[in-house]
Amino acid sequence: MNYKNLADKLVTRSLRKGAESAEVYIQTGRNLSLRVRNSDIETIQEAASSGVGFRVLVNGSMGFSHCNDFSDKALDETLEKAIAFAKLTTPEDHNTLPQAKDHKEVEGLYDPEIAKVPMEKKIDMALELESLAMKDERISNSSGASFGERETEIFIANSHGLNKSLKSGICSMGVGVVAQKGEERNTGWESCVRRYFSDLESLEKIAGTAAQKAWELLDPKMVSTQRAAVIFDPVVASSLIGGIIAAINGERVLQGASFLRDAMDEQFASELLSIIDDGTRPKGPGSKPFDGEGVPTQKRILVEAGVLRSFIYNTIAANRAGVESTGNASRGGFSGMPSIGTHNLFVAPGESTPEEIIASTQRGLLLKGVTGYGINPVNGNFSGGASGFWIENGKIVHPVKGLTIAGSADTILKGIDMVADDVDMNRSFTAPTIRIAEMQIGGA
Repeated sequence: MNYKNLADKLVTRSLRKGAESAEVYIQTGRNLSLRVRNSDIETIQEAASSGVGFRVLVNGSMGFSHCNDFSDKALDETLEKAIAFAKLTTPEDHNTLPQAKDHKEVEGLYDPEIAKVPMEKKIDMALELESLAMKDERISNSSGASFGERETEIFIANSHGLNKSLKSGICSMGVGVVAQKGEERNTGWESCVRRYFSDLESLEKIAGTAAQKAWELLDPKMVSTQRAAVIFDPVVASSLIGGIIAAINGERVLQGASFLRDAMDEQFASELLSIIDDGTRPKGPGSKPFDGEGVPTQKRILVEAGVLRSFIYNTIAANRAGVESTGNASRGGFSGMPSIGTHNLFVAPGESTPEEIIASTQRGLLLKGVTGYGINPVNGNFSGGASGFWIENGKIVHPVKGLTIAGSADTILKGIDMVADDVDMNRSFTAPTIRIAEMQIGGA
């Protein structure tokens, strides 16, 4: 089926049935998921899916409906539902669809070799990954290993002349294991996600990291309640950065539910903090040439040396704010309306190594795990449970669990005094090791 032509025809059909403007979003895809545990195959699931979503405007009101049946009858019924829903909703002056704009293609988003790899090899890789992780004598049990792949093709057309398509794919491997010492147990998990099969990390590296994460936090000791430095490991830095990104979501800003709503072009964080969103990076796991509405993506500086430089918007939120869309419409598939999200978000690396940051810390917490929501995007408060390693005189002395950390975004973000150079650019949301000069740590 020629989905690109179909999308155009459905836009025309929408207008004939009474829509003033219309968008058609078609998605087709294939998913493979296999899982092994204790050297046995637990599940192998492979499925194909496809569907279409209609977004229409009638007298300033918006309606949406979707289906996974491409028969003429089903398409007509779904379209008519979208138009009927629009007539029932409240008109909004800022409801609009994006204009057609040219985009630049992004390299490395689809690897045809993934589908050509024999199923037997993928199973063998998962089994070997589990076996390698279990070889560590400190590991007592397996939580399972997995291989996954996804292939997606989308087609977006609207009544403003936009008609775009994209084919992309991704593959992943992961393993979880359990380490035990006496009655104490701890689980470690590690995964790798890549656009190209040949770029997957070695099984030895994935397995070794998972095993280390499992045993390194065994036999923790408690520390007293105090104020001390907190070093955010890259894995948990998202709890720090995630609150900032939620706070610069244009929809949240318009609602007044953001602690950064009045901070544009102001210094709200340390000069060591810069945050960039880049949807155009070759082979990036979150890369795409255009967003969920067909608006071109870009490399955009959100925070520059601690100064807020940009909020992020989809088309409607941008129209409400009186600005242009930043190409950050996020869409989970044909069955949902666009929201706002990032593509490949990263914190710019610093000049120190993680080892140098630890060595320069007289007393503090190397944070490896955190529970809770991190920075609250509404009020900027931070609190959560914490685990990791305690540092004395520049050296790790023992693991710690059961701690809490707390503070306000203002003091935490302005308290960043060291940033490492260990940014993993193979992740869609990534940060280096970051040290906060001082935070409240709750212990014994």
